[in-house]
Amino acid sequence: MTTTTTKKVALVTGASSGMGHAFAIQLHEAGFLVYGVARRTDRMNDLRARGIKTIAMDITDDESTSDGVRQILTETGRIDVLVNNAGYGSYGAVEDVPLEEARRQFEVNVFGAARLVQLVLPSMRSHKSGTIINITSMGGKIYTPFGAWYHATKFAFESFSDVLRLETKPFGINVVIIEPGAIRTEFNGIAADNLIETSGKGPYADKAAKVAKAARAENTATTSPPEVVARTLVKAATARRPKTRYAVGFGAKPLIFTRSILPDRAYDAMILRAAGAS
Repeated sequence: MTTTTTKKVALVTGASSGMGHAFAIQLHEAGFLVYGVARRTDRMNDLRARGIKTIAMDITDDESTSDGVRQILTETGRIDVLVNNAGYGSYGAVEDVPLEEARRQFEVNVFGAARLVQLVLPSMRSHKSGTIINITSMGGKIYTPFGAWYHATKFAFESFSDVLRLETKPFGINVVIIEPGAIRTEFNGIAADNLIETSGKGPYADKAAKVAKAARAENTATTSPPEVVARTLVKAATARRPKTRYAVGFGAKPLIFTRSILPDRAYDAMILRAAGAS
């Protein structure tokens, strides 16, 4: 039996840690009825303690996503905001990364999000309103050594979001892209570990070790806390006419701008030096 709520309802993926965790908290504090989803619900105990609802969901599994969206619609009658945040970075030389891993990264970072969009759109269209917020990255506009497949997913998610915005505009639905910069999460450590595991031996080992070391060395002076991005997300979620894009967090705006004005080889040299791989 479907029920209704007077609160706006937000669905946040990847809510067990990092930015997704911060998104769920700040949307809740802004008055939303928030559903945080992730594969491991035990990592969302503190969210439940705050009054945030949690659901176990694997966004690469169609049954899991369909069941989760159906549960939310049954309990609330609507989904006003979808935050596609779940994703990860798997780094390694193109020559070394198995295509199975490359496909998995697309499944998580692109196709899982796309399926959730498909599932929430009928409800949003029926209400003639809604906001879909896709978390891409400054990595959807720039590139770094050994991140070919990660950047490919983020570049793809950017263009996917642009086309989605055109298609949903007649139905009163907003599509927003948020492009975080360097954010203080588990991302760098995981990416560095993946890089060493994949390319830590062989012809790319020396450069891979330098890039992994630089990634792990990022400290609080060169990263922004997830709450910085969360504040921007709440602004987008509550705006009547949000911007189409928000670049936010350490380095996002200057690096995106620099990429737009530098010739390819000049940017290559700059980013290799910054990554410790020159």
